[in-house]
Amino acid sequence: MPIRVVHIGTGNVGRLALAGLLTNPQFELVGVCVSAKEKIGKDAGELAGLNITTGIEATDSLETVLALQPECAVYCAMGDTRLVEALEDCRSILAAGVNIVGSAPGLLQYPWQVLPDKYFAPIEEAALAGKTSVFITGIDPGFANDLIPLAFAGTCQHIEQVRCSEIADYATYDGATVMFDVMGFGKPLDEVPMLLQPGVLGMAWGTTIRQLAAGLGITVDEITDSYEREPAPKSFDIAAGHIPEGSVAAIRFEIRGLVKGRPVIVVEHTTRLRGDLRPDWPQPAQPGGSYRVEIVGEPSYTVDICPTSRHGDHNHAAIVAAAGRIVNAIPAVVAAPAGIRTALDLPLITGSVVSQ
Repeated sequence: MPIRVVHIGTGNVGRLALAGLLTNPQFELVGVCVSAKEKIGKDAGELAGLNITTGIEATDSLETVLALQPECAVYCAMGDTRLVEALEDCRSILAAGVNIVGSAPGLLQYPWQVLPDKYFAPIEEAALAGKTSVFITGIDPGFANDLIPLAFAGTCQHIEQVRCSEIADYATYDGATVMFDVMGFGKPLDEVPMLLQPGVLGMAWGTTIRQLAAGLGITVDEITDSYEREPAPKSFDIAAGHIPEGSVAAIRFEIRGLVKGRPVIVVEHTTRLRGDLRPDWPQPAQPGGSYRVEIVGEPSYTVDICPTSRHGDHNHAAIVAAAGRIVNAIPAVVAAPAGIRTALDLPLITGSVVSQ
């Protein structure tokens, strides 16, 4: 029998996750919740970008979709700029007896030693009371820096360092809130955006650092971070909007998990809006963008992950991947013990083979 699912949030990731739900016979979509007024009343098929009519109309009421008594909610609402609200949404969903798989809030990927207990303890309490579980994932933070490095680490006799990198041109990424408000592209260099405020990088990717440390059986003593930015040599436009001359057009940052003062786990991001900016920074393994996992040990590895898609570029492919892992994880999360679940708890999750 298909798993009854409701879907919450139809942005970049949510739209593709919704399409995955509608085209997979393992799931029965019973409701859709949106926040944008212009999406209320629209059919789920239209919101997913599919040429189908499902008869399921979007509502802006979380209570309405939870009343449909689904087994699982796919939660893809914005979490970056509304962390408290997203946590409260998750608490309410879990308390209602509904499991959650989603892309936000990202700090639930592995909150221990990252978030203060007062933020995630209510989530755990609601899950235990509702006998439900929650699994939050994406591509980064997500499988590119939890599943992939741990899979290769399992073949090593010893490990000295694990480094996970995203190297990408974001010019075609059309998420204006993330691009401008969170990351600070197009802003003056003397303006510090949300992502680069003191402690935010270490919190946002601290989930990855702490989860990898747990998987490797080590304790990280301290998390540090650093960043540098590059201005636009002249004005130009990207999918999300306009980049004025002299404003931020490239960012490179690094988050380090230190053990006895040594960086044992490192997450690095190199994000450009033009491929010719800062050629001295790391370059992707394919035009546009890639992910890289480097393990120094015995043996050592360099693993380049190059997402591609028949329907878009590297940015689109990465979002498809994030959505795919969310949807494919639903059966495992529904079957999992109550509580906050992570990649360390779940079995190996695979996709479905399509008959030709």
